[in-house]
Amino acid sequence: MTSIEEKLKIDKRILKQVIRELKKWKAPATVLLSLYIPPGRPISDVMNLLRTEYSITDNIKLKRTRDAVQRALAAAMDRLSKIPKVPENGLVVFCGEDMDTKDFVCMVFSPPEPVPVFFYRTDKYFHTEFLEDMLEHEETFGLVIVERDQGTIGILKGSRIQVLEELEGYVPGKHHRGGQSQRRFDRQIEQFVRGFYKELADAMNKHFKPLIEKGVLKGIIVGGPGYAKQDFLEEAKEFLDYRVHQKIIRQLIDVAYQGEAGLRELVIKASDIIEKNKYAELVKAIEEFKYHLAKDDGLAVYGDKMVKTALEMGALKFIIIDEERDEADYYIEEAQKYGTKVYILSDSLPEAEWIKKTFKGLVGVLRYKVM
Repeated sequence: MTSIEEKLKIDKRILKQVIRELKKWKAPATVLLSLYIPPGRPISDVMNLLRTEYSITDNIKLKRTRDAVQRALAAAMDRLSKIPKVPENGLVVFCGEDMDTKDFVCMVFSPPEPVPVFFYRTDKYFHTEFLEDMLEHEETFGLVIVERDQGTIGILKGSRIQVLEELEGYVPGKHHRGGQSQRRFDRQIEQFVRGFYKELADAMNKHFKPLIEKGVLKGIIVGGPGYAKQDFLEEAKEFLDYRVHQKIIRQLIDVAYQGEAGLRELVIKASDIIEKNKYAELVKAIEEFKYHLAKDDGLAVYGDKMVKTALEMGALKFIIIDEERDEADYYIEEAQKYGTKVYILSDSLPEAEWIKKTFKGLVGVLRYKVM
């Protein structure tokens, strides 16, 4: 690897910080440039594309927008002109300005995994989705809540819960005519239910098959009220992709809600299944901090001074930290030296806002009392 390639390459820890920074940039017009160059693509081809794009920017009517796009393209070409060859993992380029403050950013780097596609776009935000896929090595569980006419599909990735899709079907209510009319109506209801189960199964295939193909899906947890979840699994056998079906964890969870609230309830109730999962561990860590805080036994610590002192003494059992804090990387790196567990605070937890506002996003629990 040449010295230029070494300077351009970043690891996944840095990539996470870069993505976080890029997501802060927004624009009122399509002036933020995102460029992905896969391995083997000649720099000269990319430069020709950018020159062509620059030449047609004269057609942009608004001068303010035109100037911003031209500035981004010029910066990208300038940076690429100094790189003789695309590194083995490809290149990623982000250039653009804040049209209000005139602040400007231009990042060029080689990611920790190969760039999968050639992609160029100017937009109102930076396209980081291909980079985010590179962080999907985090433990991921599929989450499904099913009723006879409603369903929610989501994932638990690391400590983050994400709703992928919410579905609603039409199942008419029962009537009481009796006789053949009743039996015919009951059959029609079951057909509606079966149709909805197929729709839900198709949606599961759509969302979970790509995760299975990437090798990141650990399992699928199914929950819901009553017997619907069991009925669904029986009916869905013929609709689910066999790989998706194999990932379903057979212990079914009783859940009262749909949507994000239901997914959160599902994860908490399934904590014995995913006890090593980061979200479940984070929930337990927060509860332990709250317990010691309420007990006032000296084992709960918070604030930079208390946490730093305890960390450097090797007395800290774990810390919970908001990764948006300026010194988050310091705490993560120092914790590794002392065997201190680090939990990254997830916004999907109800207590997240409380920890951020009350304790400035940094709390911990001691192994033993030191003060």
